[in-house]
Amino acid sequence: MEVTNFMERVVERKLIEMLDQFPELCRCEECMADIKALALNHLTPHYVATEKGELYTKLDSVKVQSEVDVTRAIIEAIKIVEQKPHHHAEKK
Repeated sequence: MEVTNFMERVVERKLIEMLDQFPELCRCEECMADIKALALNHLTPHYVATEKGELYTKLDSVKVQSEVDVTRAIIEAIKIVEQKPHHHAEKK
C-alpha cells in the first residue's frame, strides 16, 4: 500500500493550470518546488492509502478544501517565491 497526500496532486494540477497567469514567474525546479511546499504548508493534508492504480479513482471521488483555498495558497506562495527565490539569478 502506498500512502499519498491527496493535496500534493491537487496543488500540482492547479499550479500547472495557473502558470499562464504569471508569465514572469521563474519555472525552474527549485522555484516550482518552493511554491508547492509553501502552498501545501497552508492547506490541510488529506492522506489516502491505496493500491497502485486505484489512487486516481479515489482522488476523483474525494471532495476536499475548496478550489478557492487551493488557489489562494498557490497565489500567496508565488508572491513569496517571486520576492525571495532560492535559486541563483542565472538559473532563470
